[in-house]
Amino acid sequence: MKRIVTATVHNRSGVLNRVTGLLAKRQFNIESISVGRTETEGVSKMTFVVEVEDDRKLEQLTKQLNKQIDVLKVSDITDKAIVARELAMVKVISNPQIRSEIQGIIEPFRASIIDVSKESVTVQVTGKSDKVDALIDLLRPYGIKELARTGLTAFTRGHQPQVAEFKSYSLLK
Repeated sequence: MKRIVTATVHNRSGVLNRVTGLLAKRQFNIESISVGRTETEGVSKMTFVVEVEDDRKLEQLTKQLNKQIDVLKVSDITDKAIVARELAMVKVISNPQIRSEIQGIIEPFRASIIDVSKESVTVQVTGKSDKVDALIDLLRPYGIKELARTGLTAFTRGHQPQVAEFKSYSLLK
């Protein structure tokens, strides 16, 4: 089962290597990884999409990560209310005649062309992974010269006020 795991870590040399090495040693396959600084100086957040066999393996993963000195917090956020996005840049073979066709394809995805040359255009798309996959599939027939994806970045949504109770209304008496 695929799980989205975040780890808040000290932003120090070698932390990424130690964390990914631990996962490799325990034979967890990292499908995507994204790492970046947070709002706190000296702290980074890692977001992993990993394949785990069962809940026992997931618990083993989180416990092993928590044992690392530079790891401050580990969370499995898969089943929580989250905001998750991915960025992809796709360099597509293109000539002036088909650029408008490509523009028509990318528009519904709210993607944009960020670079144009004689023989290619580079498209940028952000969103959920399935949205990114769908656009890539539509661009594939034109010929993809180059593709780069960030991997998933995610965190839990802000707390929303809960409506305690709805009054029932009826038009019939």
